[in-house]
Amino acid sequence: MANIIELKDINKVHGKKVKTHVLNNINLSINEGSFNSIIGASGSGKTTLLNIIGTLDKPTNGQLYIEGERVDKMSRRALASIRNKKIGFIFQFHYLLPEINALENVLMPYNIKSFLGSRKVRERAEELLELVGLSAIKKNKVYDLSGGQQQRVAIARALMNNPKIILADEPTGNLDSHSAECVYNIFRDINKKFGTTFIIITHDKNIAEKADRVIQIKDGIIV
Repeated sequence: MANIIELKDINKVHGKKVKTHVLNNINLSINEGSFNSIIGASGSGKTTLLNIIGTLDKPTNGQLYIEGERVDKMSRRALASIRNKKIGFIFQFHYLLPEINALENVLMPYNIKSFLGSRKVRERAEELLELVGLSAIKKNKVYDLSGGQQQRVAIARALMNNPKIILADEPTGNLDSHSAECVYNIFRDINKKFGTTFIIITHDKNIAEKADRVIQIKDGIIV
């Protein structure tokens, strides 16, 4: 199985006078189509690692490859294009737009890429809402949805541009155990149906242990 993500000697240092080493010589390969969880205490470097993988942050030094292409030296515009085409993000706080409905939120990633929507694009958004069990409330405003429903809208939105990689930072952190289990099952269905690669940061031991691979990070080092 080919590597879809590869990190070589990744370091992240904050500060100039007083330096804080957040990540220390990280070497990590992620197989295409795999389902991975990242665990570790608060402040261990989990989110920094995920942000570097997602090209939201750049390493101080080291190399990051996505589908065999080195990306850590790319321009902001090139990185934005990679994120829009290849990576879907799901966060603990959904960052949905409350003034528009569920369907319009799912369409947002496509609308960023192109102002010209089509019936086919709208149909894909509706299919994704059906996939996460929300087709009946696609026209409901976000503020009328429960926390679990909002997270499922965020999942559908992350899939809108058919990314090969989904990065999720504490996606079940604000959910009750039943909703968390539903979200995990949706992730697994997507992983199996589309071959999407998942990397999930989680404090939920139940979800972490169900991953194909558990990556533990401590003090900026993978252990």
